[in-house]
Amino acid sequence: MKYPIYILVIFFALLSCTSCKEPQARNPISKSSGTAFMNESVERNKLLIKNEERKIDSIIKSNPKIKYLASQKGYWYHYEIKNETDSIHPKKGDVAFFDYEIKDLNGSVIYTQADLKPQTYLVDRQNIMMGLRHGIKLMKKSEKVTFLFPSHMAYGYHGDNDRIGTNEPLICTVTLTNFEPEKK
Repeated sequence: MKYPIYILVIFFALLSCTSCKEPQARNPISKSSGTAFMNESVERNKLLIKNEERKIDSIIKSNPKIKYLASQKGYWYHYEIKNETDSIHPKKGDVAFFDYEIKDLNGSVIYTQADLKPQTYLVDRQNIMMGLRHGIKLMKKSEKVTFLFPSHMAYGYHGDNDRIGTNEPLICTVTLTNFEPEKK
């Protein structure tokens, strides 16, 4: 009679030990690395950029009197007012004062200068549109430049949550009124 009690005790002891183990994580059914999704995303972005550059190229070719320059960062610009006397450009830490206007590629005004008000920008230390961040450093005091920004240099896939839509290339006309060294 003692044997069945011992067997029951051993059985319950083993049962309690095996039920205390941590549950095993289940492996996913599909072990895809996401490579296909990434490749599709890259191809979509290449096509988007190609289409935007085609539209920008059309704008450039539509007025051969205007000499557009290609930047190393992937946008185009031309001088409406060029400062031939100064040689100094804003650099990191300078305080830049500028006005600007934003249009879509059809030339329709999205934001007027009055909407955007005069801007004060601490160069490379404040968050502004990527194209402007680079473009302002190309300018000299009192210059007026029109930039053609593909969407990835403007507000990208997100837009500005107001008037600028998703993946919208922009025309920005910027007047750098002045800049000065950062006050410490």
